[in-house]
Amino acid sequence: MKAVRFHQHGGPEVLRYEDAPDPQPAEGRAIVRVRACALNHLDLWERRGLDRVKLPLPHISGADVAGEVLETGQRVMLQPGLRCGACAACRRGDDNQCVRYDVLGLRSDGGYAELISVPLENLIPIPATLDFITAAAFPLTFLTAWHMLVTRGRLREGDVVLVLAGGSGVGQAAIQLARHFGARVFATSAPEKAQRTRALGAEQVFDHYSVDFSKEVRRLTDGRGVDIVVEHVGEATWDRSVRALATGGRLVTCGATTGFAASLDLRHLFARQLSLLGCYMGRFAELDSAAQLLFDGRVTPVIDEVFPLERAADAQRRLENKGQFGKVVLQVS
Repeated sequence: MKAVRFHQHGGPEVLRYEDAPDPQPAEGRAIVRVRACALNHLDLWERRGLDRVKLPLPHISGADVAGEVLETGQRVMLQPGLRCGACAACRRGDDNQCVRYDVLGLRSDGGYAELISVPLENLIPIPATLDFITAAAFPLTFLTAWHMLVTRGRLREGDVVLVLAGGSGVGQAAIQLARHFGARVFATSAPEKAQRTRALGAEQVFDHYSVDFSKEVRRLTDGRGVDIVVEHVGEATWDRSVRALATGGRLVTCGATTGFAASLDLRHLFARQLSLLGCYMGRFAELDSAAQLLFDGRVTPVIDEVFPLERAADAQRRLENKGQFGKVVLQVS
């Protein structure tokens, strides 16, 4: 099969479009012919090299995959999480806390390839009306946003939600889910993305590079602040995100694209009774619930640009330069 692999860590130039061994049939697994694979920031971190994580080399990235089961032709998108199914976390349904948890394309081969082998339980059938590009752009970001808002953030109708980087994959998913569940939504973005962010359902959009959005959301909520902040920007926005919270508010975070060194005035935490909640991926059952909204046409991932598989390096540059709005996707065949 053809695949895009890297044999060493570095910049986009280390990605090679080349022949790779086909995955072999195995009990309990399916081989999927990949039709589309969406990019995530995880792909960039894998290529650059991750602290304390040794990746198998040469490596095939790609967690967000849609295609057809080779043996049956069934159209599917893939659950990106990999679980053992036997540990205490898996038995109680918290499979994203599995002691051996993995993500497609992290320690395993991912979707930057013509074929991928996955556990049978990771197959999610998709309707004939859903195209592969849209299906590939859905799983990881909507799973993460669902876990952040619904599960960890305890989103309720009437809540006020602030979504950081509303034009990102997680951001556009969070805006749509928050609006679906009856929340009032604010967001941040670069100025050139503001209009499209509002079109997704954000009432007001703030420039997170130059505006103190914590003051703006307080002004717009009569001094109260927001119930939930969806944070994944990190160091550059952390302090303002905390200050934007109302008393009893919840900050949910799944990443730190601008850096990991964030400080916290503990007086804000205990005096205002705030909750700071870490999120990583989500549960199998949560993706099943989110997928029904996709299949019913209530939410849909925003597609930024589609590249052929052989141009994976250009696709990663697009994501790395932060010019995208929504998901960058590889069309494999």
